[in-house]
Amino acid sequence: MKSLKSILLSLAVALLFASCGTSSTVPITGRTQRLLVSDEQVLSLSNQQYREYMQSAKVSTNAANTAMVKRVGQNLANAVVTYLNANGLGADAQQYAWEFNLVQNNQVNAFCMPGGKIVVYEGILPVTQDEASLAIVLGHEIAHAVAKHSAERLSNAYKQQYGATILGAVAQGAGLSTGTQQLLSLGASLGSQLWTSGFSRSQESEADHMGLIFAAMAGYDPQVAVSFWQRMASQGSGGGGLFSDHPSDATRVKNIQGWLPEAMKYYKPASGTAASSKKSTSKKATRTIRISSK
Repeated sequence: MKSLKSILLSLAVALLFASCGTSSTVPITGRTQRLLVSDEQVLSLSNQQYREYMQSAKVSTNAANTAMVKRVGQNLANAVVTYLNANGLGADAQQYAWEFNLVQNNQVNAFCMPGGKIVVYEGILPVTQDEASLAIVLGHEIAHAVAKHSAERLSNAYKQQYGATILGAVAQGAGLSTGTQQLLSLGASLGSQLWTSGFSRSQESEADHMGLIFAAMAGYDPQVAVSFWQRMASQGSGGGGLFSDHPSDATRVKNIQGWLPEAMKYYKPASGTAASSKKSTSKKATRTIRISSK
């Protein structure tokens, strides 16, 4: 009898994992992913940790650089939202409440939390050097959010660390509240690493691909990505921080060169976004964004 009960429970567990979560398709790349956490759960967790981070962070006092980060970030956000709306992903677009902050930190780093909370460290600006290269960085970070990489990572960790406990609780009639509590506990234990590091190399590569196209959509020349990553390589070890888990410099540049023909299809230069521009400008550029699902 115990053996039969064990078999039935195993079957129930297998069926539960098969039915849990939702399947979604990553924009641009078309990759299918299965997520065990909802957008609402991830946004609630990320918003809480973003508020905590900004309470302790020192916001940059450089008005020109701050304005540049906000300008480039908003240009990218507008392009991404336009793309999502044009490709049947309006519900996803509505989840973003964009914020752009430049903080006093010498690390060569930047990150974008789910929901569009973007933070740039001052230490990356000497490497980006111009707005187009900054757009490559911000496009990459926004791509992590659009591709739901944090939700994907949290789903994997959730399943590995708490799957058996949660399934046991469900089998005993405890409901889903236990799972929700453990999700919050797991998210808290991962802390800022959930949003700023720890992505797999395949996710980093996917963010490179998508970010290149997002930058092009926003009117920034995607070809500057090659020279930017060459400058990053000169920093040593991929620049550390945000870039420590990324593909090797040579692999990244090779991949970007392969994606450039695709990205150039989306690119239409707009005034004020020239790759050689190293000074911020208050002029607001008009951008025509090419929209395509491929």
